[in-house]
Amino acid sequence: MLNRALTSALIGIGAAQFLKVPIHYAETGHWDWKKTIGSGDMPSSHSAAVTSLTTYIGMKNGLSSIDFGISSIFGIIVMYDAMGIRWQAGQTAIAVNDLYEQVEHFADKHPDINYKKQEKELKEMLGHMPIEVLGGAVLGVAVGALSYLVEKKSRNSP
Repeated sequence: MLNRALTSALIGIGAAQFLKVPIHYAETGHWDWKKTIGSGDMPSSHSAAVTSLTTYIGMKNGLSSIDFGISSIFGIIVMYDAMGIRWQAGQTAIAVNDLYEQVEHFADKHPDINYKKQEKELKEMLGHMPIEVLGGAVLGVAVGALSYLVEKKSRNSP
């Protein structure tokens, strides 16, 4: 028997990652299937995962259950991290990449300066804006509730 709570969270992640592609297309006019495996962007798969899990647990075990309490705190921490620490790390990566570019440009104009070009830029898209976290949370609530309702209907079916 599958763990429905875990399955709900994984479906939340998958749905969020898949939805990044058409949302990106609507914003830019081009399809980027790499969005299905990337971090950042709308909606947050981190938020979708933890809210799917929390919603399912809350509906199954009740809002006063220990499981719901633990899942809620876990979700708050994950979503805060996605907006805060990971977002700031992405902003730092942007600044460092810009600095590398400026140093490289400077070194090109001054051949006497020894500069070794970076092999690869730092990844800049790490975290989420609040609207992306909210989008993931709304998706997660829908996935968690749907998962619970499907399970409840299948238990009540003959």
